[in-house]
Amino acid sequence: MVNTVLVVDDEQTLAGNIQAYLDAQGLNVHVAYDGATAIGEAERTQPDVIVLDYRLPDMEGFQVLETVRQRRDCHFVLITAHPTAEVRERATQLGVSHILFKPFPLTELARAVFDLMGIKREEKGTGNTDTGFVERRQSRSESFPLQLFDGSWVLADRRRNGARPPGPDEDQLLTGE
Repeated sequence: MVNTVLVVDDEQTLAGNIQAYLDAQGLNVHVAYDGATAIGEAERTQPDVIVLDYRLPDMEGFQVLETVRQRRDCHFVLITAHPTAEVRERATQLGVSHILFKPFPLTELARAVFDLMGIKREEKGTGNTDTGFVERRQSRSESFPLQLFDGSWVLADRRRNGARPPGPDEDQLLTGE
């Protein structure tokens, strides 16, 4: 079974990072940067889940959702930098069960995607019965390159891979406090 995700966001760096992260989780990921392309890509790839930005250059994300739902049934995760009550209410009315406000941890997005696909995510070696999924995850690296908005690349999840957390002075520099 191929688990397919369509990521729709006009911020190419963010869309690329989401694609890299979900691909590292063993998913088949496609990307579209505007609503019209997303509708065509949804028809072509038949995704299980669409990660959809609320504001796109050519239309509102809800227009994409409504158009895709007329043609096929799939799940949506709404991502937005506009956490208003109106957006949340409209998303709920349209049956969107997962809304993430930018910036969000990629792990939270992956959790929402796997939840909507009905895939129980367990850590390696804990008895997951879906061996194909576990094998794909085990063959992947524990970290992946993450592109920053200035074009530079870092390895995500550095702390888990042995790097020390920032000290108090470094936290102040990061937050500006």
